[in-house]
Amino acid sequence: MKRRNFLSFGPALAGSALAAGAIPGAAAAGRQRLRLGMIGTGMRGQVLLRELVRRDDVEVAALCDIEPIMLGRAVEMVTKAGRARPATFGADGDQQAYRRMLDAGKLDGVIIATPWEWHARMAIDAMEAKVPVGCEVVAGVSLQDHWDVLAAQLRTNTPYMLLENVCYRRDVLAVLRMVRSGLFGDLVHLQGGYQHDLRAVKFNSGDPAKPYGGGVEFGAKGWSEARWRTEHSVRRNGELYPSHGIGPCAMYTNINRGNRFTRINAFASKAAGLHDYVVRQGGKDHPNAKTRFSLGDIVTTTLACDNGETIILQHDTSLPRPYSLGFRVQGTRGLWMDLNRSVHIEGISKPHEWDEAKTWFEKYDHPLWRKHGQQAAGAGHGGMDFFVIHAFVEALKANAPMPIDIYDAITWSAITPLSEQSIALGFQTLDFPDFTNGAWRTRKPIFGFDDRY
Repeated sequence: MKRRNFLSFGPALAGSALAAGAIPGAAAAGRQRLRLGMIGTGMRGQVLLRELVRRDDVEVAALCDIEPIMLGRAVEMVTKAGRARPATFGADGDQQAYRRMLDAGKLDGVIIATPWEWHARMAIDAMEAKVPVGCEVVAGVSLQDHWDVLAAQLRTNTPYMLLENVCYRRDVLAVLRMVRSGLFGDLVHLQGGYQHDLRAVKFNSGDPAKPYGGGVEFGAKGWSEARWRTEHSVRRNGELYPSHGIGPCAMYTNINRGNRFTRINAFASKAAGLHDYVVRQGGKDHPNAKTRFSLGDIVTTTLACDNGETIILQHDTSLPRPYSLGFRVQGTRGLWMDLNRSVHIEGISKPHEWDEAKTWFEKYDHPLWRKHGQQAAGAGHGGMDFFVIHAFVEALKANAPMPIDIYDAITWSAITPLSEQSIALGFQTLDFPDFTNGAWRTRKPIFGFDDRY
């Protein structure tokens, strides 16, 4: 569906409550226990599955994966937790097995944790089957994917949530409270990114027992993410993983809720890191040493906002570095910088000196963390995975709008194909589509102080 065709029916739906992801019709009475399915039971899927089987209000009713090893591990996780064995789909290698799972009915929702290129198609099929979707980050690959997913959600009124866990990081939520309390004044500039050495994720030996590192294979000879994710670095050049960085920045600046992105451009450095890694780990004669990688080692994307803020994202996954998302929130009265774990608030902090962020974060700790911090202990990614699953489940149970809804998902994820287009056009600045069709002007911020989810 082209944007011009989408706009022909968008206005009638974009302003409705249902378009934000509430469940229509008879489901409005609310539910106490959900039957959920999962498509994709690999390494990421299993992390999310661990959160599902911890919950008394969830029954894992069905699992789907075309890799028997991963499907078997997922089934074992469920049964070891003392839960009933779920129905399984895909062990026969049928890539359309997930459709059979959806067609079997009786699911209150589905988690999609498959390779990126499947997300859009699977989400659309689930929404067409009236099964609410919790989708791992990356809503689609092409820009058209994003328009299609949005159109399907508006057409079916089926809830869709992007499972962006960093929005629930403890310091990120504390800073959200600080922003909304006015401590930083009028926001001016923000930064974030995905700065994570993924070389041992993109390459391994192909041994299912060793999914990270130990070799320089990828594609058909690789295992887990090396089987599919590395190919994106071979053929694509752009901000391939924006939501970890842009999600919190979009929350702080009320994107799609009184503000929106208006312009975007992206620059990419040369691609040297992955080739260097292959040569040093596998030798210059290894067949993969001849692979030409398209993804620039450092991709820098700049966004302009309608309210005047600028946002910089950096994608940095091919070089040696410690993990960091590099957040910076700066306004007329102060700033927070993630890298040095510091805050400065004019009139409260000593002039030209940093405060330890920890002191501020303790004061502005979010109600979600105060309420559920003990439950989140031991959950993936420092507890964030508990909260993102909790949000999806609680919104479904309450038949409430998703806190990270379809507009958020499409807007954040579409940064990828737009950045690719900018780089391909010689780093041109492009107009950013208004996926809300003007509804951003009247939509209200909902994320932040609701301690339910």
